[in-house]
Amino acid sequence: MTPPLLEMADLIRAAGTDFVERSRQWIRWRHVKVLLAIARCRTAALGGHLDECTRCGHRTPISYNSCRDRHCPKCQTAARERWIAARRRELLPTRYLHVVFTLPHRLAPLALQNKKVLYDLLFRTSAETLLEVARDPRHLGAEIGFFSVLHTWSQKLKIHPHVHCVVPAGGLSLDHTRWVRSPDNYFLPKAVLRKVFRGKFVAALRQAFQKGQLRFPEKFKLLSEPEIFAAWLRPLFRQPWVVYLKPPFGGPEFVLHYLGRYTHRVAISNHRLVSFADGQVTFRWRDSAHHNEQKLASLPHDKFLRRFLLHLLPQGFVRIRHFGFLACRRRATTLPLCFQLLGASQEPAAKEPAPCTKRRPRSLSLSQVRRAHEGHRTAQRCRNPISFSTTGLLCCMNPLTATRTLRVSARFVSLCPAIQQIPSSGLFNDTLGGIRAP
Repeated sequence: MTPPLLEMADLIRAAGTDFVERSRQWIRWRHVKVLLAIARCRTAALGGHLDECTRCGHRTPISYNSCRDRHCPKCQTAARERWIAARRRELLPTRYLHVVFTLPHRLAPLALQNKKVLYDLLFRTSAETLLEVARDPRHLGAEIGFFSVLHTWSQKLKIHPHVHCVVPAGGLSLDHTRWVRSPDNYFLPKAVLRKVFRGKFVAALRQAFQKGQLRFPEKFKLLSEPEIFAAWLRPLFRQPWVVYLKPPFGGPEFVLHYLGRYTHRVAISNHRLVSFADGQVTFRWRDSAHHNEQKLASLPHDKFLRRFLLHLLPQGFVRIRHFGFLACRRRATTLPLCFQLLGASQEPAAKEPAPCTKRRPRSLSLSQVRRAHEGHRTAQRCRNPISFSTTGLLCCMNPLTATRTLRVSARFVSLCPAIQQIPSSGLFNDTLGGIRAP
């Protein structure tokens, strides 16, 4: 894939200290931490490493370390591939459905102030809805298993909480003696799903209010009164809730490619960014109301970053969850049973090859990379280089000499003092600039 010409890191570096200063009223340390991580991702600021093979003498170019933040557009590809590889042996030889539960726009301001509470309720009530409707003998009469992925954004980066659920087209009988296949393409009727989901979510939201779990911003302070909150909830029953249900699609192999569109996705990818000029950020968006036509939208720089930061998840929040017979505490027993009833064998877990005991590969940790003359950079070796295992490779990496001059791509980005020079914290002493990984 061709590297994008513009990245989120470039926009963050261009923000400078001014963006942080102008956002003092709402910006928090966790926002600053994510901005700092994205700006430093795969640059010399985080260090890097060099590898050299002792057999053939092949030496890799400088590999700069990634930030591994789950909101970073550049750090999710490898995590997604690892997750899909782990799920490969859990996919059943049957068709799958794609179901999406969306919260009404009326709840968006409340969700921004109570992300953990409302996103947890969205997961729980949508899962209970699917499990309850599927167990009904009028629809399927079976126990299903599925996983859900949380997304909180729209194509224009506005707040739009919804969960994508991937459900097998069938399930275990209630006595776990046979596999119940879906009688038709729509064994989960949308009208029933909408009604049950709406009732469960509003009831759970009312219960959370009674327990004092909700926080209200200043302009919604009146909602802290029980009578006003009850009146505010009442219109939610007068509008239809959106539940999208796609007909069953291909088998397990197709599902693996299909899942890549939804798992480990961030609010906006680098490939959607088009240009940044005159303080305006232009990006692509897909208009679902007009046959998914690709269009361009422009936002002021500060407004674009504010919208991006709206979608930061609470610390420790799990955004991919499993339910039914795929729940973590049950899959060890129910999943083999599903394969047995479907007349298929489960793919065995991949075994890692035994590490080499004769030769131990090592990597050079670059603790500092500084600019030298004539397009060179000097790499100084860390005193204690980190060793690691490269199982399955018949080569051994030797640490390089203490100091070595390396010729690399001479593309420099401007050093950004943004967030680095915050008067009140003084926590940012590292440079946000550096060179991008080749």
